[in-house]
Amino acid sequence: MLKYTIRFILKYVLRILFRVRVSGLDKDIDTRKLLVIANHESFLDGLLLGLNLPFDPVFVVHTGVTRNFLFRQVLRLSDYLAVDPASPMAVKGIIKLVESGRPVVIFPEGRITVTGSLMKVYEGPAFVAAKTGATILPVRLDGAVRSYFSRISGRAPRSLFPRITISAQATTVINMPEGGTARQRRRKAGEEMRKLMQKMIFESRPKQTLYSGLLEAMDIHGRRRSVVEDVKQIEYSYNDLLKMTLALGRIVAKHSAPEECVGILMPNLAPTVGMMIGTSAQGRVPAMLNYKAGAGGMLDACTAAKIRTVFASRAFIEQAKLEADVAGMTGVNILYLEDLREQMGFGDKLWVLFGMSFPRLMEKCSDPESPAVVLFTSGSEGKPKGVVLSHRALLSNIAQIRSIIDFSAEDKVLNALPIFHSFGLTGGALLPIMTGMNLFLYPTPLHYRVIPEIAYDRGCSVLFGTSTFLANYARFAHPYDFYRLRYVVAGAEKLSTAVRDLWFEKFGIRIFEGYGATETAPVLAVNTPMAYRSGTVGQFLPCIEYRLNPVPGIDKGGMLHVRGPNVMSGYYRYDNPGVLQPPSSEAGEGWYETGDVVSVDEDGFVSIVGRVKRFAKVAGEMVSLEVVEKVALQASPDAMHGATTQPDGGRGEAIVLFTTDGGLTRDALVESARKMGVSEITVPRKIQKVDALPLLGTGKTDYVTLNKMAETLQ
Repeated sequence: MLKYTIRFILKYVLRILFRVRVSGLDKDIDTRKLLVIANHESFLDGLLLGLNLPFDPVFVVHTGVTRNFLFRQVLRLSDYLAVDPASPMAVKGIIKLVESGRPVVIFPEGRITVTGSLMKVYEGPAFVAAKTGATILPVRLDGAVRSYFSRISGRAPRSLFPRITISAQATTVINMPEGGTARQRRRKAGEEMRKLMQKMIFESRPKQTLYSGLLEAMDIHGRRRSVVEDVKQIEYSYNDLLKMTLALGRIVAKHSAPEECVGILMPNLAPTVGMMIGTSAQGRVPAMLNYKAGAGGMLDACTAAKIRTVFASRAFIEQAKLEADVAGMTGVNILYLEDLREQMGFGDKLWVLFGMSFPRLMEKCSDPESPAVVLFTSGSEGKPKGVVLSHRALLSNIAQIRSIIDFSAEDKVLNALPIFHSFGLTGGALLPIMTGMNLFLYPTPLHYRVIPEIAYDRGCSVLFGTSTFLANYARFAHPYDFYRLRYVVAGAEKLSTAVRDLWFEKFGIRIFEGYGATETAPVLAVNTPMAYRSGTVGQFLPCIEYRLNPVPGIDKGGMLHVRGPNVMSGYYRYDNPGVLQPPSSEAGEGWYETGDVVSVDEDGFVSIVGRVKRFAKVAGEMVSLEVVEKVALQASPDAMHGATTQPDGGRGEAIVLFTTDGGLTRDALVESARKMGVSEITVPRKIQKVDALPLLGTGKTDYVTLNKMAETLQ
């Protein structure tokens, strides 16, 4: 009786102090052979679960815990089983307990997190679940990591009584894997448990907008916390970023209508991020214009998204020498922030001041499904398309990334990728701001000597880049410039083996290659320290469904179709301006066809075979142009190579190789193909020397220009 009285009092004391919110536990749960799994954030976790679960479970605890007097007193409030993980009988004891019919609580991580994210997941709990056929109830604990009962290290924020949420997810099971040895089955079951924990972390995320996400990050980390620095060498705090967001959002709202799509022509600076978030918070839709596309490309983008007004910086236009391009954007009203800032009156300033005190009252659009931003494809298939990404899509992708990679408040991100590109926007700007990491924004990725110096001087620990950019950084960097780097993530184009090897040899750093598309906000798959396989782009992120449809002439892999919370709302097309076309493919409504042929191995690792549009049909056979480039790279690793096609009356299509190596011969390519075990049909008959390959602003090879160059060849 005394035990239940103490539990009753403790439950409501903790609920009041920590404002504990519980969800998902009010449903009927069959407790027979039930295994409750939870992430481990603090010493409070077991107590919180024991007091708030609607049934009386048995806790599996480490024998070391029972040696502590205080912990023993707390454990007396519940039933528990003390196990020694080093003992071979430990798992058998847990299996026997589950099969007895009592609900069991276990922490698969085995220890309290020190990063704030999911850490190593042990195979034992997964094997128990698979062996017993137990029903698994995933429960997410969130907030306790910010208490003084956690083991979080470094600059992570702490508070005396942080808000704690306990979220139960849908029950599931882990089936015993078939085939292989017992050790292999145990490993596969452990992989399923790790993915289940990642999915739990992702699905328990709050439903927010970019603006409310910024406010939550500010509440957690504090208004005075420095978060963004740019080339002006000014460190902006969350308070400064909020002020920019409100002020710039107010400026845009005064010169646009609700739900209007407005263009933003700005460089990688802190105010650009604030302007984008502020514009969407005021019920407008910011469209990030690619200033590398020229007057024609930007004008086509404005037509597709029905943009009438573009907000720009006169200083940026002059420094980037874009005067001619801007002048060529006829029919579009260009407004300069320098002029608009002078027009802000006393009422506007009072509005911003009120917003700084009551920021949650200033949001005019709080629907997570509403458009947050419009990005534009590079135009590799003709006219650029406007990709409409909702708040839900962007924040879902951030949550998916956070569920598999342990980014923390200790990290500092160096982002030189343009914000008008989805990789630079989501990974390089929004991810650090929404998670409390420090961010250094640099205006261009092309300063190959400067960027390594910034990484060294600012002690950056995370770097995002393309294979091309990373190759050039490595060429010019001192071996110690990247001494602090913890994560180097490559995307947007295929990571060259030579670049991967160079980074490992020169800096001792393993590059994590990922894959995605603008239409998926953008990340679909990525390698991580816990799930890495060289030559692949990693495993799909949590809650992404995929289908591989056969492609005639291609034996390995299939056309990738995806569906998930990070998929775009739809396209704005040039031939149907301002009308949203929702995603749809052969797989059905809501599915997006990537245009990529991929293969997925039995462990879920994704390999890119190539783009369907990057295959040539030579003498009736499908030839991957990416394989052609790999053959050329094998023959001449220090040069740049790009393959395309031109019509051939006798063979259908002929492959043309553009290369910066003037000495590359067809004989060398034939020898390279033989060494790689590749058919000689992949060896191009035409080799054209160029001083440099044309590149897009994102660092990818500009194949549209290459195609035009091939058309002029005889």
